Amino acid sequence: MDATLFDLDGTLIDSFVDIARSANHARSVVGLPPLPERQIFGYVGEGAQRLIERTIGPEHPELFPQAMAAWREHYEVHCLDTTRPYPGVVEALQRMEGPKALVTNKPGPAARKLAEALGLAPLLSAIVGGGDVANRKPDPEGCRLALSKLPRVERVVFVGDSVVDAQTAVNGGYGFVGVLWGMGTRDTLSACGAKVFAERAEELPEACRRARLP
Repeated sequence: MDATLFDLDGTLIDSFVDIARSANHARSVVGLPPLPERQIFGYVGEGAQRLIERTIGPEHPELFPQAMAAWREHYEVHCLDTTRPYPGVVEALQRMEGPKALVTNKPGPAARKLAEALGLAPLLSAIVGGGDVANRKPDPEGCRLALSKLPRVERVVFVGDSVVDAQTAVNGGYGFVGVLWGMGTRDTLSACGAKVFAERAEELPEACRRARLP
């Protein structure tokens, strides 16, 4: 049996605006001016702590605890303001055979809340987020936890939009499909060894099949 593991932000859901607005709220709480949302988008993918560390900047380490708390409080309330699955994602998951799981650096409670609210949870056999394991992606520890909750599988494909995701697939020994509607580009993902890409969600079932080939 084959399994497919998915990243969340930038892969299954477009959540960047809500994340950035909460990050700028955190900056305002600690007395800093807002950053361009596009700049904050580039900080997404390595977990909430790294997001706020990069949003606040290395010159203000003393502001991090307050900013982190402010981000968590704001995002808990506003994480679904504009966040939606990318067009065609739900339908693609419905068409794909074999067990599917979510492995994200987003905090586990937030990942599960979003997956449930956006209709993704019933299509996934496991959801593993930041804090559920000791090490975040690109360490494959979260992937191994997700796979332990699935029926025994022989081949695994990881689907993601970032360099972190591509490195996770390499570190876990998995096939990889790079999606091109998130933050990564064909060039940046190719530089990490990606060879199979999807430009639209409708292409995911076939792309995953090709990524599993020997």
